[in-house]
Amino acid sequence: MTTEAPTAALEAEIARQSTWTQDLRVALAEVLVGQTSLVDSLILALLTGGHVLLEGVPGLAKSLAVSSLAKGVQGSFARLQFTPDLLPSDLVGTEIYNAREGTFTVRKGPIFANFVLADEVNRAPAKVQSALLEAMQERQVSIGGETFPLPRPFLVLATQNPLEQEGTYPMPEAQLDRFALKVIIVYPTPAEELEILERMARTATQPEVREVVSLAKIEEARRLVDQVHVAPALARYVVALVSATREPRAAGIQDLERLIQVGASPRATIWLTLMARARAFMQGRAWARPEDVKAVAFEVLRHRIIASYEAEAEGVETDQIVARLLERVPLPQ
Repeated sequence: MTTEAPTAALEAEIARQSTWTQDLRVALAEVLVGQTSLVDSLILALLTGGHVLLEGVPGLAKSLAVSSLAKGVQGSFARLQFTPDLLPSDLVGTEIYNAREGTFTVRKGPIFANFVLADEVNRAPAKVQSALLEAMQERQVSIGGETFPLPRPFLVLATQNPLEQEGTYPMPEAQLDRFALKVIIVYPTPAEELEILERMARTATQPEVREVVSLAKIEEARRLVDQVHVAPALARYVVALVSATREPRAAGIQDLERLIQVGASPRATIWLTLMARARAFMQGRAWARPEDVKAVAFEVLRHRIIASYEAEAEGVETDQIVARLLERVPLPQ
């Protein structure tokens, strides 16, 4: 953790190097209507190397957002529709036997891309989900006893349809924990939908996002994100937030104790801090603030808190639990 105050040189460098994040937001807005929260979350993931779980009903531009992000940063993109008959080799690749030469050659799968869209990830069986999550964690895959590194940056953006659960294989909580963020995508407002109509309700080819930044620039930005200052008081605030999900009574939030079955893991502490740093970087700052932590708390925590049966019976969702935590855990002094 960076506990030393940022130097003037670091502040100037971050202010200069972070400008492309705003340019990328503008470029994506030229293709996507609304969805500013989704765009910001994708850029935060890009800056931190965190994988993202996108949840929303069909037709909300999830695939378009991911493919546009790949084009905007000059990265390779692969989309894989997850189905019940999908095999791990369809994802990572396989060995092909050459009968004439009597040798095996490796055919790499779609996982070897900078941005992998795992569409409807909960429709694939557990073996395929495990292969995907192994690649997410290790950033390498094994084919025929040989290990192959995945490209950098490497981001998995998986989608789920929250409505159709028949014939699906829901991911266990331990696997969900591997995703840095879970983003809930909502319907557009009437004004946004009118703009979507104006842009999309035509047979002409739709505009594509322009290239804004190179992959090398992203790697440089990640180095600077790691140097964003996190004050000791802010670090204690992050730990207090996550600890309150495990022991609400000790945090003085007794009413949450019956609503939480299992609290967030230490990964939540790590990603809250990383995402707060990345948000500060996006705004050209060399130091993180409490509002940065609060801004990313829902995406980081909502899939890491397991609500109790009482909460489900009362219709209390994890977002409501996170909102109470942010209200009740004292801000750093």
